[in-house]
Amino acid sequence: MPTAIWSRHNLSMLAPIPLQRLEGLALLAASSILFAWSGQSWWWFGLLLLAPDRFMVGYLGGPRLGAATYNFGHAMIWPLALLTTGIVGDRRGLVAVGSIWLAHIGMDRALGYGLKHSDSFQNTHLGIIGRRRRDNGA
Repeated sequence: MPTAIWSRHNLSMLAPIPLQRLEGLALLAASSILFAWSGQSWWWFGLLLLAPDRFMVGYLGGPRLGAATYNFGHAMIWPLALLTTGIVGDRRGLVAVGSIWLAHIGMDRALGYGLKHSDSFQNTHLGIIGRRRRDNGA
C-alpha cells in the first residue's frame, strides 16, 4: 500500500478530538431528522436551538458552579430520555424538544464547544477554546 494513504495528515480526522467533532455534526443531522419526524413547525427549532445555553448562567457563581450547570444542560442523557419517552409513548412534542436539545449539543460539539472542566469556561473535553487558545498559539 502506498505510504501516503496512511500518512499522519490523512489520518488526522481519526484523532479523538476531530472524530468527536464529526460525531457532533452527525448528531446535529440525526437530531434534525428526528425533529422533522415529530411534525412540529420549524420555527420552534429555530426559536429553541440556543435555549440550552441558558445553563451558562451558573458561571455567575464562578467556574466550578458554571461548569457543573453547563455540563448538566449539555449532557446527552436528558434529551435522550425525552426522546425515548416521546417515541415510546408516541408523544411527538417530547420528541421535538429532545431533538432540539440534542441538536444543540451536536452543534456545540461540532464547533468545538465541549463539556467544561471546572477551572475555566475555555477548558473543555474537546480542548481549549476562545481567547485562551489564541494566546497559547493554537
